[in-house]
Amino acid sequence: MTLELSVCDQSMLQGEHGPAVAAAMRILVAFSKAVGARKLLDIAGAHIDGCLYHGQANLDFVERLVEGGGHVRVPTTLNVGSFDLIHPGLVKMPLSQEAPARRLMKAHLELGCQATFTCAPYQTRFRPAFGEQIAWGESNAIVFANSVIGARTNRYGDFIDLCCAMTGRAPAWGLHLSDNRRGQILFELTGSFEAADALFVGVGLIVGKASGDRIPVISGLPQPRDEDQLKALGAAAATTGAVALFHAVGITPEAKTLDEAFHGMAPEATIRISRADIDYALAKLSSVPDGAPLAAVSLGTPHFSHDEWMRLLPMLRQIAPGRGIPIYVNTGRATLKRLQDEGELDDAEEFNLIPVTDTCTYVTAILERLDGVAMTNSGKWAHYAPGNIGVSVAFADMEDCVRSAAAGRVVRGAR
Repeated sequence: MTLELSVCDQSMLQGEHGPAVAAAMRILVAFSKAVGARKLLDIAGAHIDGCLYHGQANLDFVERLVEGGGHVRVPTTLNVGSFDLIHPGLVKMPLSQEAPARRLMKAHLELGCQATFTCAPYQTRFRPAFGEQIAWGESNAIVFANSVIGARTNRYGDFIDLCCAMTGRAPAWGLHLSDNRRGQILFELTGSFEAADALFVGVGLIVGKASGDRIPVISGLPQPRDEDQLKALGAAAATTGAVALFHAVGITPEAKTLDEAFHGMAPEATIRISRADIDYALAKLSSVPDGAPLAAVSLGTPHFSHDEWMRLLPMLRQIAPGRGIPIYVNTGRATLKRLQDEGELDDAEEFNLIPVTDTCTYVTAILERLDGVAMTNSGKWAHYAPGNIGVSVAFADMEDCVRSAAAGRVVRGAR
């Protein structure tokens, strides 16, 4: 299949915009040919997942672009890095790792990227619009942009997302194209469900595991309280599977009806989800029983929104009047600044509340203790943290996490 390049594409490829852009275009052309794209398309923005330091290779790649005079051509946000630049004292990292981790984050800024350092760029001023073509990395951001907003991106991994940002172009394939956004497998919720946070996590876990490479359509989902519940669903689905787009009938913008979600075609398969299925999926996130001693609570994976903070803070003031188990909350630096400007965090220390920015507690050594149980309301955090940082995990809703922090032990379902 021949890849058709525009005059501007050819100009970038031939080095007329500098060596960094030429290198990015060469990689993008090779990738586009590999996936069978016929042409490239303009993008309105990018989100880069390569700020997390995994080794010298990803630093060398970005440094080479900096040395070549590279600069992104579209508004480009940055995902989390390996270091909290706002609260450096929280991070327990040897200097041999800290220096390159910091340098990698700084090098992206030198390319003109925005210092967002958040996995939830859709909750910043850089949120894309419905139908906009973008090139995003970070699994939860991809599924949210496609599903909840109706923007268009494929799952772009490290380096390819940055090449798209450097050229302002992306291959016209996959979820960029309307025909490829059709639902393929139907998940029907059977029974009556309240719009509880855990329900959305549980549905996401099941949908991700069972969808394979097919686009899921969910029917019977109750109207969410807010978009954070859909954020949790998408993050869980992208964690247990490769979901980049889901349709929730009557909820998400490309699924006003079942017929619209499937583009008038029949589903390839139908899976029914019962209350017992949800309970089973959620139970597998916890490795400890109720009553187990608690070492930490970690919230905000994906990063906490301002709305989530506004739910958490009254709970803390009501349930945990004394200083209990530390509660770490991962959040974007823009959200943190807004809270600070509003005076909402003036009493944070009274509750042992520890905001974490620029990174996440399941990828960076931040938790003070790893020898006990860590509790979370995040399906993604519960899934990854045991393998990444070696903790035992208890999953529960936000209110139970706060109650448990006050009690010093795992407490669930107590009201």
